[in-house]
Amino acid sequence: MNAKCKVLFLCRANSARSIMAESLLRQLAPDRFEAFSAGVEPAARVHSLTIAQLSSTIADIHLLQPKSWQRFVDADAPRMDVIVAMCDEAHAPNFPGSPVFCRWTFDDPLAEFATEDLQKQAFERVFRQILRRISVFIALPLQSMNADEQVLAVNAHQEAGRSGADSVQ
Repeated sequence: MNAKCKVLFLCRANSARSIMAESLLRQLAPDRFEAFSAGVEPAARVHSLTIAQLSSTIADIHLLQPKSWQRFVDADAPRMDVIVAMCDEAHAPNFPGSPVFCRWTFDDPLAEFATEDLQKQAFERVFRQILRRISVFIALPLQSMNADEQVLAVNAHQEAGRSGADSVQ
């Protein structure tokens, strides 16, 4: 693994979950990780509730923007060490190099909700879940592990209450 571990978070629209994960990893462990995010079908902009959730803790929030995963398979793209799919719609195409592929499945805070308050609560809940996963992730000694150990360690901490299991593909 490189001096800094390069991590790509994949999601469907790259406007909420993957943006939160990228921002938190970049903010919490900039000396050990380079964080990126992308979407299968990128949205036009980061969701306003994602911005609201991140605004109190993330510097340079204005730089966040959804982007396509295709940007990371080009010859001049940074070589990822770890790719984390954050929803069932995100699958890892053939990324260059030999990245470890993991899955952290979180509920979609963009799902339809009866009220705006319920949607805000969903964003807050998912943000807290992602923060816990990122906190565990940055504590792992990834550079001293082989690829199989990395996959097991990264996926080992499934969120309580999730019906779907985090898995490797």
